[in-house]
Amino acid sequence: MRNRNILISGAGIGGPALAHWLVRAGRTVTVVEKAPALRPGGQAVDFKGETHLTVLTRMGILDDVRRLQTGGPDQEIVDAHGRRLAVLPGAFTGGDLEIRRGDLSRILYERTSSHCEYVFGDSITSLTDTPGGVHVTFERSAPRTFDLVVGADGIHSAVRRLAFGPETEFVRFLGYYYALAEVEKGLGEVPWMYNEPGRLVAAGGPKAQAFFVFASAAELDYDRYDTGRQKDLLARAYAGMGWRTPEVIDAVRRSGDVYLDSISQVRIDRYSAGRVVLLGDAAYGNTLGGFGTGLAVVGAYVLAGELAEAGGDHRAAFAAYERQMRAYARIARNGNTGPFLAPATPARIRMRNWTFKYGFLLGLMLKMSDKFATDIALKDYAALTGRVQR
Repeated sequence: MRNRNILISGAGIGGPALAHWLVRAGRTVTVVEKAPALRPGGQAVDFKGETHLTVLTRMGILDDVRRLQTGGPDQEIVDAHGRRLAVLPGAFTGGDLEIRRGDLSRILYERTSSHCEYVFGDSITSLTDTPGGVHVTFERSAPRTFDLVVGADGIHSAVRRLAFGPETEFVRFLGYYYALAEVEKGLGEVPWMYNEPGRLVAAGGPKAQAFFVFASAAELDYDRYDTGRQKDLLARAYAGMGWRTPEVIDAVRRSGDVYLDSISQVRIDRYSAGRVVLLGDAAYGNTLGGFGTGLAVVGAYVLAGELAEAGGDHRAAFAAYERQMRAYARIARNGNTGPFLAPATPARIRMRNWTFKYGFLLGLMLKMSDKFATDIALKDYAALTGRVQR
C-alpha cells in the first residue's frame, strides 16, 4: 500500500473525522494538536440536509450525535427595553442536528484514539517535502518522516503557512469579529439577542452562553491565546451599548473560557502542494458561515475515499478530492455573515428582523441553505463503507 503513514495536524473535527476513515482503510495515522487536551464545550455546530446525515450514518456516529444534540432553541430578538421584536428560530441556526463542538470532538476522539496516535501539546514547525515523504519537525517531539501530511488545523492553519505561504496571502478579513464565552446562566429567562448598529450581543443562545459579533474597520492586534487581552478588546468594543450588555460583559470578565477571532474567508487556488493537503477551514474556511463543520466532515470522507480509490496515489487522490470539494465548498467563498448578524444601520437591523417575522423569507433562506448543504454527488467508497457501488 502506497502512502500508508499519514500525519494530521488538528484534533478538532476534520482531523479526527479523517483519521476515522483512514484507519478504516488500513492507514497508519498520527494526529498532532497544539492544545494540551481536547477542548470541551465550545460553540454549537450543526449539520444540514441528507448529505451531512449520510456521512454521519456511514461513520456510525449519527445515534451518538443525536443523543447529545442541543435541540437548537428559539432566540428572541429584543430592543433596548427587552421587548421582543422577532424570533430567531432554532431551525435557522441549528440545522437538522446541532451539537456542542466539544461533544462532537469527543465522539470522534473516542472512536479513533485506540486505533491511531494522538500527540497533544505539540505543533509542526517545519515541513520538507521529499520524493520519499515529508520530513516534519515539531515544537516538542523528535523529527519524523510521513508519507503524507494533512492540515486540518483551522482557518489560521500552520500547515498552510508552512507549505503554501503566509496567512496574509490566503485569508481575507471580512470586517467583523466574533467572540463567544462560557458564562454563568441567569442572563435572561429565554435566549435573546440585541443589536445596535455594527454590534450584536446574545445570551443563552444556541451557539454559546455569551455570543458577540461586531464590526471593525481594521484587524485587531492581539494574541489568540491571551484571554485577558481578548476580554479587554471585547469590553472596549461594547462600551456604551445598551440593554443588558454591561451584565454580559461583566460575566465574560469572570469567565475563564473566552474566544475572540475575526470573521474571515480562505481564498486559495489549490488544496494540495506535493504531499501536503488541506482539509476543512484550512482549505475552505468561512467563519460563522454555517457550513464549516459539515464541509469538514464531508471533506474528510471524500479525501479518505479518494486516497483509497486511487490505491494511495496521492496526486490522483488530491486532484479528485479538490474537484469535488471546490464545487461543494463554493458557498464558503462567497458569504459574509457579519452584516447579517450585526447590520450597520438601524434600517438594516429592521430589514434583518423582518426576515424572521415573515415566513416566506425565512423559508426561502432555509431552502437555499439545504440546497448548498446537499449539492454534491456523494460517492460510496467501497474501501470505507464495505459496500460495492453499483
